Amino acid sequence: MEEKQIGKAHKLVINNRKTSMVTGVLDVLSFDLNEILLETEQGMLMVKGSDMHVNRLNLEKGEVDLAGNIDSIAYSDAHVQGKQGERLFSKLFR
Repeated sequence: MEEKQIGKAHKLVINNRKTSMVTGVLDVLSFDLNEILLETEQGMLMVKGSDMHVNRLNLEKGEVDLAGNIDSIAYSDAHVQGKQGERLFSKLFR
């Protein structure tokens, strides 16, 4: 069966809620021990959990490896663009 891609390539793989590999990453916007916010080809990706770490980052290839206790993952179609992006962040981090 042939896979059809809509938009640009992006993949998210989660292993046992402990590690994750993400492709199609444009930028890492913020990260701390409880939350990682990525801009991907398919929109904003927020990964929440505890003891979160960015193990490997290669923006040339658009790849990120994450580790920690993953509790939730949420996508938003919004892309960061100047002042509009600042408003998005203020809403996300209230």
